[in-house]
Amino acid sequence: MEFRLLGAVSVATEAGDLALGPAKRRSLLAALLLRPNHPVPVQRLTEALWDDEPPPRARGVIQGHVSRLRTLLVAADAAMYGVELVTQGPAYLLRMPESLLDAHRFEELVALARGQRASADAVAMYEEALALWQGPALTGAHPSPVLQAAAQALEETRLASVERLAAGYGELGEHARAAALLRAEATAHPLRESLSAALVTALRRAGRRSEALDWFHRTRRLLADELGLDPGPELADAYVLALRGETDDPPHPAAPHPAAPVPAPRAEAHPAHAGTTHSGTTHSGTTYLGTTYPGTDLLPRAPRGFHGRAGEFTELSRAAAGEAPVCLVTGPAGVGKTAFVVQWAHRNRAAFPDGRLYADLRGFADTGEPSLLDVLREFLLALGVAPRRIPETANGAAALFRSLAADRQLLVVLDNVRESEQVRPLLPGGARCVTVVTSRYRLRGLIASDAARPLPVDVLGPDDGTALLSGVLGTERVHAEPVAARRLAELCGGLPLALRVVAARLADRPQVTLAAMAAELSDESRRLALLDVEDTGVRAALRLTLRHLPPAVAHHFAQLGRHPGTHVDQYFAAALAGTDPDTAESALERMRAAHLLTRCAADRWTPHDLVRLYARSLDADPEALPRVLDQCVATALAAARAAEPGDEACFALPDGFRAPHTVREFGDRAAAMDWFAAERENLALAAEAAAAAGLPDRAWRIVLALWPLVVWRARDGWTPLLQTALRAARTAGDPYAESRVLALLGWVLNEEGRTAEALACLEAAPPLAARAGDPSGEATALVNLSLAQAAAGDTDEAVHGCVRAAELARSAGDAHTERLALHHLARHRLTARDWRSALDTATAALALASAEPPDTPSASRVLLVMATGEALLGLGDEPEGIRRLDEAARAAEATGFDEGAVQALEALLRVTAGDGFRARHAAALERLATGDGTGAPGA
Repeated sequence: MEFRLLGAVSVATEAGDLALGPAKRRSLLAALLLRPNHPVPVQRLTEALWDDEPPPRARGVIQGHVSRLRTLLVAADAAMYGVELVTQGPAYLLRMPESLLDAHRFEELVALARGQRASADAVAMYEEALALWQGPALTGAHPSPVLQAAAQALEETRLASVERLAAGYGELGEHARAAALLRAEATAHPLRESLSAALVTALRRAGRRSEALDWFHRTRRLLADELGLDPGPELADAYVLALRGETDDPPHPAAPHPAAPVPAPRAEAHPAHAGTTHSGTTHSGTTYLGTTYPGTDLLPRAPRGFHGRAGEFTELSRAAAGEAPVCLVTGPAGVGKTAFVVQWAHRNRAAFPDGRLYADLRGFADTGEPSLLDVLREFLLALGVAPRRIPETANGAAALFRSLAADRQLLVVLDNVRESEQVRPLLPGGARCVTVVTSRYRLRGLIASDAARPLPVDVLGPDDGTALLSGVLGTERVHAEPVAARRLAELCGGLPLALRVVAARLADRPQVTLAAMAAELSDESRRLALLDVEDTGVRAALRLTLRHLPPAVAHHFAQLGRHPGTHVDQYFAAALAGTDPDTAESALERMRAAHLLTRCAADRWTPHDLVRLYARSLDADPEALPRVLDQCVATALAAARAAEPGDEACFALPDGFRAPHTVREFGDRAAAMDWFAAERENLALAAEAAAAAGLPDRAWRIVLALWPLVVWRARDGWTPLLQTALRAARTAGDPYAESRVLALLGWVLNEEGRTAEALACLEAAPPLAARAGDPSGEATALVNLSLAQAAAGDTDEAVHGCVRAAELARSAGDAHTERLALHHLARHRLTARDWRSALDTATAALALASAEPPDTPSASRVLLVMATGEALLGLGDEPEGIRRLDEAARAAEATGFDEGAVQALEALLRVTAGDGFRARHAAALERLATGDGTGAPGA
């Protein structure tokens, strides 16, 4: 579905344009589209539909047109696209994703184009923006002063964009193309001097001097005849250059476009100027949307015990000089590319005052690569973009990233890249930005397309390898056996990973001589051809390390290969090995000391890619995977109980459940939600591993236990994971599981605006729950179904479903679900303007809420108090309604529930402007825009 203002006012659907009818109805739609997602008062609509005094029944006429528009939108399944035309007191609001509006997309593209440093990028964006126009803006609407002013504003932006596009063509040397574009517009707008001046310049640069002079004289006569004016300075200067026959302009600073920000003079790329503005004041950050953010740093910590690479440091610094360089650091696995680049980045922090960005693209890992959008989202958040302002598509996010990086001095490190296509969308493009890429491959495509400067990193030489051993073992021990130390460096193939493992083993066994270790390693190297195959040296070193580790530690290491996630904590390590968390933590620390693992957080460890692959090649206990899956189930249930106290457990433990030795405890809701967020990827991988291992009863439970995070981050890409859970539930032949997963999946689909798909899931869920003897599940499914029915416009069915859900929950003694059903029933009755029933229902729900534990999430109480306030206003009790809404707003503000505060204060502002409501509303909106915000609780 697409709404159009750039041409005829229309609504395009897959079945064709909607039949909007007369000009007045198109005018009303245009007035709503000019302020999408904002209430438009009836007075404003009246001004848009009539020039002078409106007829006596103007309000009734507007109501009729609104009713017809609403019918057209419902028939076109507009709700499926998130579009809804609603009444808000004496105003109407068209709720919609602004990306469906051509005028919004045009303005976004123009804004992005203005920020591009590369002419080709700006040209592409301006072309895409102008292609959205299909004629004069607001064609077909009534030419009232209000709509004419809006159309003229859009046209002015279009003409300015045409001029900028022509300038871009000129910068690319395509002067004939610029002239053709400008001639058409100058003919249509003969009195716009800037168009004529640009056309004269383009014709001159294209070598068509006589045409340039003719156009000037034509415009000069027209200005004199129509306006009695002489040409202005811009057109006169263009004429003088054409008259002289000059093909190039004299050197002088180009005047910026009136709508573009004036760039500050740029300091030279020299250490003495780094971080200094043109005014001489130092800074450590940059500005976006008027707010200054400190230079962000996503770099991992600098590696300890780093040695050598002096020549490579010099080469990388040289490669990083110049304009927007892309440096490509390549070498075999285990050679230390990441450590080298991170060390260089830390040594050169001062050269990048606006930030150091880092992303591990996991091109050679078996845990899967991060999505392009996820990487861009992390970069944009680090650069100060609020989560709600980040585009939903990878292309849009990449364009915004390039725009923000254009005038900054950034370092971007892209680690473990597998192919050139991973890199291109992440290149910042700013003249003062440096990109460093690491890869096991040469990436010839990146060299060809982006002039990447290759920097091969080879294995360490004997001297540097010996220095690395000295850094771990101490110079005294190494100097005592210099020949053996040099031999060890050679036998490890100069691979830093292998050297560090061997050095850690020697450090743990001070009685073993370096010569004895060299003899042992020599034996392995001859058998495994250490230097011939990239990964063999690492495997040989790991084998030697494990041979001399305590058996209990080696046992823990062998089980790590069965862990489906990317990192492990002591609880999961204990489950894998069949031990307890204290023993597991001790083993993990021993592995970390041997450089088999790194500590990625206070209580989480992760192996190097090659170490993980090696661990998976070892024999392990066949019960390791089932044990760790049951640890996932138990821990996720504990987190759900802490996150949503008082709620029912969402499932019973599976048959044959292997009770963990210890389950992590969560002190409060925040700790539980933090754990869910940190372990989301691991739990998703665990669910997939369970399904692949033929354990579907574990797969769906692991996913379903994530429901608190799903509910509070509804629009966060949960659908694929929930579909995995649904397949597992059906494979298990469990109607209880299938109904529960369908209820959650349907709710998520409805939140995503996919109402038809949501209804299909939710209509199937209640019968399955009834068949499974699960009244609470049936009630939850009915509540979620009511939300989708309401979104589809069927409020009567929604009310009926919530009534039935409340009865089921009450009969099951499930007060939590009963309160949930009553809350949504109250909302549906408010929508139907059944004020008395809505008040009674919300009051009953509040009575249930007051009986729940005091640490029950307060957002639900806020929403219920808000519902009573709205109902009282509908009944005409304005003082009490205002008091209740203010109570809800203050409770929301006190608990950080910003979305609830915004809703309550908006309801207040519709009836009163007292008690600083407008200032509080603005503050809540600001918090919501700049932070993560807190969504309303779902089912």
